Amino acid sequence: MQAVEKVKISDAEWEIMRVVWTLKQATSKEINAVLQEKMAWKPATTKTLIGRLVKKGALATEAVGNRFIYSAAVSEEAEIKEATSDILAHICNRKAGESIAHLLEEATLSHDDVAMLEELLQKKKTEAVDVVACDCVPGQCNCQHFSR
Repeated sequence: MQAVEKVKISDAEWEIMRVVWTLKQATSKEINAVLQEKMAWKPATTKTLIGRLVKKGALATEAVGNRFIYSAAVSEEAEIKEATSDILAHICNRKAGESIAHLLEEATLSHDDVAMLEELLQKKKTEAVDVVACDCVPGQCNCQHFSR
């Protein structure tokens, strides 16, 4: 898998990527078959989205006879990290904790997940600050103090 810089994947494209990440390699027909019930897309829609992902560099393509085999050119882990970083980059630093708490409330977690998070929170306690500095410009948030 070659490194691709900051690929922006739309919600619909995420559906395609999840299939390719799972299958490792897939044709458009295989991708469409997996997503048929969930998305009810016509094959042309699937092919359009695949084409966009190839153009963005998120999918690699290999011609085999008269069909194309697609594989991921970006890792699922890297894209998940990028997506979560993007979320935090779009909000005030002071709202990060609240936003992460909301994600935890919404997520279904295993006991192992909870143990991992508890361990991480124990580590974060040693790095915690009394007040998180706002990184917004005046008018971007409702913070009373615009200290940096």
